[in-house]
Amino acid sequence: MISLQLIGIGTGNPAHLTGEAVAALNTADLILVPRKENAPDLADLRRSICASVLTRPVPIAEFDMPVRSGEEYVQAVQDWHDAIAAAWIAALRAHLPGGGTVALLVWGDPSLYDSTLRIAARLADAAVRVVPGITSIQALTAAHAIPLNPLAGAVTITTGRLLRSHGWPHTTDTLVVMLDGGCAFQTLDPEGVRIWWAAYLGMPQQALDHGLLAEAGPRIVAARAALRAQHGWIMDVYLLRKEIR
Repeated sequence: MISLQLIGIGTGNPAHLTGEAVAALNTADLILVPRKENAPDLADLRRSICASVLTRPVPIAEFDMPVRSGEEYVQAVQDWHDAIAAAWIAALRAHLPGGGTVALLVWGDPSLYDSTLRIAARLADAAVRVVPGITSIQALTAAHAIPLNPLAGAVTITTGRLLRSHGWPHTTDTLVVMLDGGCAFQTLDPEGVRIWWAAYLGMPQQALDHGLLAEAGPRIVAARAALRAQHGWIMDVYLLRKEIR
C-alpha cells in the first residue's frame, strides 16, 4: 500500500513551506523528485528545499520527467499524464517495493492549474493526501502589494492559451493568467488595462514589472525572453485589470 503525499511548496522559496508541509516531508519514507532535461535547476531546488527542512534522513529518488508531445492538446496531455504515472510507478517499485509513504513536492498548490492530482488518480492502490501550499497568485499579489480582487469585484483565473483563443471574458474586470508561454496579453486591446507581472517568484532571481499594458507589455516580453535565455526555463504569472471609469 502506498500513501501518496502531494505537498504544496509555494514558488521555490523554502520559507513558503507551511508547518504541515515540513511535518509531512519528515514523515515520508521516500521523496520523489522529477528531473527535467531542460530545467535541471528545478530538481536542484527541490533537493535544496528538502535539505533545509528535513530533520532526519529521508531517501530522495529522481525520475526522468516524460516530455509532452506537440499533438492535439487534450489527448497529448492525457498521454503525458499516463507516462508520468508510469514513471512514478517504476520509481516506487525500484525504491519503495514494500510500500510506505512517498512525498512529491508540488509547485504552488496541488489544486490550482497543476495536474498532480489527476496523475495520482491513475495509481489505483494509492491513498492520496494533499498538503496545501502558497500559490503563485498569492505570491504575485504579495510581491506587488496589491489586492487580488477589486472592491466587490470578481476575478477570473485562466491560461494564456485560453486568453489567446477566447479573449477577455465579459464577466470580469480582473484576470489572472497562468501557464502563458507566449505573452498572450499582446492579443488584447491595451487601452485602460494595467498589468502586474512576476517571474521566479520568491527566488533570488525574482523579476517584477507593472504598469499600463501598453507601456509595460513590451518591457515584459523583452524581459521574459532574456530571462528564459539566461536560465533555460521560466515560471511567470500576471494579473490584468481594467481601469474602472
